Amino acid sequence: MTTTFAPEVASRTEGLYERVSHIVTEVEWRLYAPYIAAILDLKERRNAQILAHHYQTPEIYHCVADVVGDSLALAQTAAASEADVLVMCGVHFMAETAKLLNPEKIVLLPSLEAGCSLAESITAADVRGLRERHPGVPVVTYVNTSADVKAESDVCCTSANAVRVVESLGVPRVIFLPDEYLAHYVATKTSVEIISWKGHCEVHERFTARDIASIREGHPGTTVLAHPECPPDVLQAADFVGSTTAMIGYVAEQRPSSVAMVTECSMSDNVAARFPEIAFVRPCNLCPHMKRITLPGIQATLENLSPRIEIPQQIAARARRAVERMVAIGRA
Repeated sequence: MTTTFAPEVASRTEGLYERVSHIVTEVEWRLYAPYIAAILDLKERRNAQILAHHYQTPEIYHCVADVVGDSLALAQTAAASEADVLVMCGVHFMAETAKLLNPEKIVLLPSLEAGCSLAESITAADVRGLRERHPGVPVVTYVNTSADVKAESDVCCTSANAVRVVESLGVPRVIFLPDEYLAHYVATKTSVEIISWKGHCEVHERFTARDIASIREGHPGTTVLAHPECPPDVLQAADFVGSTTAMIGYVAEQRPSSVAMVTECSMSDNVAARFPEIAFVRPCNLCPHMKRITLPGIQATLENLSPRIEIPQQIAARARRAVERMVAIGRA
């Protein structure tokens, strides 16, 4: 690394560039390093913990985050955190989940515009309508939903534990919301009847089986990993289907020479930084909401302790029960 920084920046960021040098250029690092140094200082001053989803960019994921993971891992960490301040580098529903599990803590989201197409596909009124049409059938709600929707649910789940949560209820039928493709995937893994909703993730729904065929044609021998939010024909064409954490586990254990992760763009970047010897084919669909989280935004959030996530108590108490049930199942 040939770039010269001010002494305080150089000291604060020493050794960090090596974590991302495989995927971040020196020119980019010149821009990132001063922000990273400032964020690391602010974390100490605020007794803050930064939680980052796998879809965050490498300079956030590898250089300022204290905890990285999928929705379940971040929820579990948030529940056990001893920090005074939690900064969610993810999207709005993730910050809400952290607040539900830590009502006494300050929970910050660097951009309130970091939403989720899937979360916006369903409302609390929709859930009440489904309950009326299917009386007595429990509602399992994907964590990618608003607190209002969680409050109308019996238990939450993530893509990592969806099948486990469904089967834990010991019932013949469940209402599974809101991702139609994840519901279809769960239905192939259990004898429980799944009543689904037609919500989709704008990142994963754009992938096609033709994309998989193109990868195989252009990069023979590549192992294709797909997220269960993708359409069924994509999952059928893939070599492995699993959550973001399951994909990382597969790469770590199997060490394929070439791999394609059919999910959000930054996921491949973050995993490639850990495994520079593996060739990553990037069928990239970008999440515009995840990319609203930036280093300058994180710095400003820690400086100002805003924007803060707040949830009305009457909603929070009911939503918290659904999330806590999910966390308990995940730990069992």
